[in-house]
Amino acid sequence: MLSLCCIMALLALSCPETSGNTAGVKVKLTQKGLEYGRQIGVTTLLDQFKTIKVPDFSGSEEVSPIGKVSYSLTGIKVINVGLPQSEVALVPGTGVSLTITEKHANIFCANSKSPAYSYIKDEGENGSFDLAVSELSISTTVTIQSDDTGRPVVSSANCAASVGQTSITFHGGASWLYNLFSSYIDDALRSVLQRKICPLVSEAIDKMNPYLKTLNVLAKVDQYAEIDYSMVESPVISTSSIDLSLKGEFYNIGEHKEPPFAPTPFSLPPDESNMLYMGISAFTANSAGFVYNNAGALSLRITDDMIPSSSPFRLNTKTFGTFIPQIAKQYPDLMMELLVKAATAPTVMFTPNNITLQANATVTAYAIQPNTTLTPLFILNVDASVSCQIYVTGVKVAGNLTLNAVNMTLGTSYVGPFEVKSLDSIFQMVLKAAVIPEVNALLQQGFPLPAIGEMNLVNTQLVIMKDYLLIGTDVQFTA
Repeated sequence: MLSLCCIMALLALSCPETSGNTAGVKVKLTQKGLEYGRQIGVTTLLDQFKTIKVPDFSGSEEVSPIGKVSYSLTGIKVINVGLPQSEVALVPGTGVSLTITEKHANIFCANSKSPAYSYIKDEGENGSFDLAVSELSISTTVTIQSDDTGRPVVSSANCAASVGQTSITFHGGASWLYNLFSSYIDDALRSVLQRKICPLVSEAIDKMNPYLKTLNVLAKVDQYAEIDYSMVESPVISTSSIDLSLKGEFYNIGEHKEPPFAPTPFSLPPDESNMLYMGISAFTANSAGFVYNNAGALSLRITDDMIPSSSPFRLNTKTFGTFIPQIAKQYPDLMMELLVKAATAPTVMFTPNNITLQANATVTAYAIQPNTTLTPLFILNVDASVSCQIYVTGVKVAGNLTLNAVNMTLGTSYVGPFEVKSLDSIFQMVLKAAVIPEVNALLQQGFPLPAIGEMNLVNTQLVIMKDYLLIGTDVQFTA
C-alpha cells in the first residue's frame, strides 16, 4: 500500500477546514495515478497476507468408514498467496476505494503438524497443504484526513471481506489418508481467514502513518526562504480525479509576512494522460521575489575579476573614463566596483509559451581607493527585461535567464552630468557576463515541488499557460 498511500498523501498535505482562499499551486491526481498505486499497493498488501497468524486448532469428526477422527493443526504459516484481481476507484467526497476479488485464489500454507487418527497414531513430520479459496472478496475505502500538525493521516473505512468456500489438500507423508477428511476442517480455516483479512488491511494502511509523519508541509529552499504547501481548502474528489488547492507561497524562514498581492484564480486543463498534474501560478514565483527582496538577498557586488579576461572592457576608471572623462581625471588608474541592488521585488509574468521577468534595480559605481575605501561615482536606475526558461530537475523546478533589454537613467552623479546612453554597451556586457550568470547559478539549484518519500518524476512535460506553469508527469516511488 506504500505507493498508493504516498500518492494520496502527496495530494493531502493538510486539510484545514478553510475556504475562500485562492490557490497558488494546484495539483490533480488522475485515474492513471491511482492505477499505478494499485499495481504496487496490492502486491505489497499481499505480502502482508504472509503475516497472517492462523491459530492452532483441533477437533474430531466421524469419517465413514474410518470412524472417529481427531485432528490437530499447529504452526500454520502462509508462505505464498496467488495474485488476485483488483481495482481502485475514486469515491466522490471521501477518498479511494480498493476492491480485491478472485474466483479461484490459492493460498499455500506450511508447517502444519500431521493429523492424528483414532486408530492410527501418526505424529508425522512437518508438512504442507494448499488452501484453494473460491469467491474471495475484499473491499475497503482509504480515507484521507489531517492531523493537528497539518500532516496527512490515512485510515481504512468500511472494510468487508468474504471467503466463499475453501478446499484443503495435504501434501507429503500419508496425505492420501488425510485428504479423506479434509472437508471437515475447510470451514474452520475459512472462518479464520475471513476474520483476519480486514484487521490485516487496516493494519497495513495504519503502518503508513508513521512514515507520513515525516512529511514537512514547509519545504525549505535555502537560508532565506521556504515554501508553504498547505491546503487552502478541502480536496475535491470526483469520479475521475482528486484536485487539490495548495497555498504555494514563499515565506521568509521564521516570518510569514503576506505580500501586497494575491493569486489570480486559474484552473487545470482536463488532461488525464499523465498520473499527476501540477499548476504553479505566477503568484508563487512573485512571492519568491517578494521574500528574497525582503531578506536583502537581491544585491550583488561586481568586481573586475568577475569580468571575462577576454573582454576588452575592464572595470576601472580608465575604461569608464573613455565615456565619462571626468572620472578618469578625478580618479586616475583606479579599479572600480559596482553594486547592483533591486529597487523593488521583480515581477514574473506567464503568458502562453513565454515567461518574462521585469526587474527594477539601481547600480552604484565606486572607485576603489588605494586604502580600499569606496568612493561613489554615480547611481543609475536600471529597468531590465529578461526571458526565463523553466525546466524540471528531480523533484524541483529550476530556471535559466536570458537578458532581453535594458533601459537606464541617471539617478545621482558625483562626477557631474554625463550621457547615460554612452554606457549602454558596458552595462550590457556587465549584466550578461557577471549578473545573469550569478542569478542563473541560484536558479539552477531549483525550488522543491510538493513531494513525499522517495518520489521521482518521469515522462515530465512542461507547458507555459496564461498565469501559470503546467507540469504533467508520471510518478515512481523507490521506497
